[in-house]
Amino acid sequence: MVIHLKDISLRREETQILKNVSWDVEPGEHWAVYGMNGAGKTALLNMLCAYYLPSTGDVEVCGHVFGKSVLGDELRRKVGIVSAGVQQMLRQDDNTFEIILSGAFASLGLYEKVTDAMRDRAVGILHDLNAYHFANQPYEVLSQGENQRALLGRALMGEPELLILDEPATGFDFIAREQLLDTIQTIAEKDHGPSLVYVTHHVNEILPVFTNILLLKEGRVFAAGKTTDLLTSETMSDFVGMPVEITWQNERPNMTRK
Repeated sequence: MVIHLKDISLRREETQILKNVSWDVEPGEHWAVYGMNGAGKTALLNMLCAYYLPSTGDVEVCGHVFGKSVLGDELRRKVGIVSAGVQQMLRQDDNTFEIILSGAFASLGLYEKVTDAMRDRAVGILHDLNAYHFANQPYEVLSQGENQRALLGRALMGEPELLILDEPATGFDFIAREQLLDTIQTIAEKDHGPSLVYVTHHVNEILPVFTNILLLKEGRVFAAGKTTDLLTSETMSDFVGMPVEITWQNERPNMTRK
């Protein structure tokens, strides 16, 4: 099991953020997590990375049982993450190649010996992500799309079992978004690759490869299951609290208000 959550709740100070959340992700599955702002998506991701621990309930991520296993760096090497939080912590003068290499150690910067095998893997990732041409450019001068490809490379460097993508296309123009989504689709289709969890509040970013979806509302699981079963006009109207219509084109959904 890549992710096993059973009846978890999370309270921070006096605020109940997650409530009785249960969710299972099997190896090879790719999930979208959809919810409005404030639904608890970021808190859920922080728990999967062991930055938060549940107030109640059982959590197992990539074989690590919270409360029984050693967490920290050992878990985070199995969980790759692309998020605004990680982006803000990166050293802006590190180049793309250095940022990708740092993923081998789950570190921010390079402080340990880099082996030839690590360099070879990083070069392969640069080619896979079409990022080789900006390998030596500092992170601070990269475009939005290049930034995210560098983060993707860093996340993949440690050969994770789980890859979490936290609203990676936020603020992108149409072309940059579609190029990034093409890259994500390619990663998901690779044999023996990680399970992907793609977090968004835009349904039109949900690619065909995300065959399962978790709908999160006000810290609770509204529904979880097959994407094509749940992304319907009826279900989503109930979910968002207003009449909406779901249409599909090229195996991707779109939501408009009725």
